[in-house]
Order: sequence, then C-alpha cells, then structure tokens
Amino acid sequence: MTLLIVGATGTLGRQVVRRALDEGYQVRCLVRSFKKASFLKEWGAELVPGDLRQPESLKAALQGVTAVIDAATTRPTDSASIRQVDWDGKVNLIQAAKEANIERFIFFSILDAEKYPDVPLMNIKHCTELFLAESGLNYTILRPCGFMQGLIGQYAIPILENQAVWVTGESAPTAYMDTQDIAKFAIRALKVPETEKKTFPVVGSRAWGAYEIIRLCERLSGKTARVSRMPLGLMRTMRKITRFFQWTWNVSDRLAFAEVVAAGKPLTASMDEVYQTFGIDPAEITTLEAYLQEYFSRILKKLKELEAQLPKSKKKQMSKERTYPRF
Repeated sequence: MTLLIVGATGTLGRQVVRRALDEGYQVRCLVRSFKKASFLKEWGAELVPGDLRQPESLKAALQGVTAVIDAATTRPTDSASIRQVDWDGKVNLIQAAKEANIERFIFFSILDAEKYPDVPLMNIKHCTELFLAESGLNYTILRPCGFMQGLIGQYAIPILENQAVWVTGESAPTAYMDTQDIAKFAIRALKVPETEKKTFPVVGSRAWGAYEIIRLCERLSGKTARVSRMPLGLMRTMRKITRFFQWTWNVSDRLAFAEVVAAGKPLTASMDEVYQTFGIDPAEITTLEAYLQEYFSRILKKLKELEAQLPKSKKKQMSKERTYPRF
C-alpha cells in the first residue's frame, strides 16, 4: 500500500511518516520545499512537489496512491490564510482523491470543532468534516485536542530559562496526547474496517489545566515558574488589532482559537470505545507525566555532563547563553 501524507513536515505529520515507514508502508510526501523536507527523504519517504492551493499539482502526486493521510494545517507565520489552506486546499485534496479513486482518506480535525462556529479554524475543520463525509470517500476522521510537544515551548523551556510562563483566562483543562501516539491511531485505522466512515476522538488519558502542568514542570525541573496572566479582554483586543492587517490574519485567527482554551471548558472525551475499536492497549499510550519526565531527565542530564567538562568561567557563560531543545 502506498500512502500520500500531506503536512508531512509538521509536528504531527512527521510522526505519521515515521510510523508508516516503520510499519512497512510505501510513503509519499506532498511538499512545497524539498530542502525543508530533506529529512523525510533520509528516512526513506518519497518526496513529490505539490501545493493544496494548486489542484493540478495534486493529480500527479496521487497517481498510484492507495490512501491519503491529511495532517496539514496553516501556521500563524504562513503567508496563506487559514481559509486558503484549511478549506480551499482541503476541498481540492478531497476532490482530487475522489477522482483518483483513493481507497482510504484519514483526516485530522479538532475535538469539539462543531461547538465553536465563531472560531475560524474550528468552523473550517467542522465544515471539512462534513464535506469529506458527503464526498463518497472511505474516510476516517480523528479529532485530537492538543499535542504534548507544544507544552515544551509553552511551559518547560520558559521555566528552565527563568522566563515568564503566560496563562490566559481560565485555561481549560486539555487532554494532551503525544503525536507519536496520535500517529499510531492514524496508521492503525488503515487496517481496521470498523474505523471506516466514522469519527473518533484521539485524546490523552486525562485533562490537564495550565497550573497543574506548571506544578509538574516545577517538580521535575527543580525550578520555580514565573507565571504571568494575560486577561481575556487583552487577548481579544490583540485579535481585533491583528485583524486589521492582511499579513496578520493568521495570527488573529489563532488568537480566536486561543479563546477556546481560555474559556475554561474542558477539552476531553472518553476513549474506551476508541481503544477497543482500534485494538490499542491504553497502557501503550504515553502519559503527560512520563513525557515531561523524559524531557527534563534528558535535558538535566546533558547539562550536568556539559558543566562537568567546563572550567568555572565557561560554566557562567554557558548558563547565560543556554537554550533548550524542544524534541
């Protein structure tokens, strides 16, 4: 089976590529920049040029493909808007997949997308779900709500570097999941007929609030966090300001999404039936405690090794210039 993975260079997409390759699939990645995607080729994936906004580029990419896994989405710094990529682009991809007689289509949406019609990204994800369901394709929709990888830059690194950790509004508890585990569900769906033409939440074992994560990071790092609160009203003002300029529309739309987290409503769902349907043991899924424990253990161990090898003058300079990997 040959897979076309879209969004393969992203935080989630690269884990889908890695998992698919490890399980013996032939993997093709739709990329705009071969240079940025060179690591995927080194892993063993085939790179093909293409852009969701250019329908003609999708036809060639889909030749000989059995299944599509779509993990693409816009980033705040992208020149293209959320509508151009996450709606127009996805419509192009779904239509091209239908014309190419693709056997399976795996799409990553967002948990509770239908509940927030005023949030651009959530509304577009929900509309894409509906469009895909009506397309006639044999689809599976997976709905995560947060990646553990994002917590490194949001909490772990600022605490290690004695920088401010920003907390917004009530900060809704979120059931984060490791992207490696989310990728496991995506690849497993290809083999399980019971997942066809259905939608599933893909979330962690429990929902964590911001202050719970901060306390966990403090305990694991041995450092005290500098917590700063951003009022919800200020964030809404920033959203309005960034909406005035076309080049900051993506930032504005992401700030709207941040309001979902700041609203205080837990982002979580029961996974009991999901584990049963996919045939995955919950014990195989990484917990947030284990994920952060591994991160801090690796970082602190490396720091001790480096400091042990340096003279005192160099140790002081290193502590001032220290940066921490996100993994």
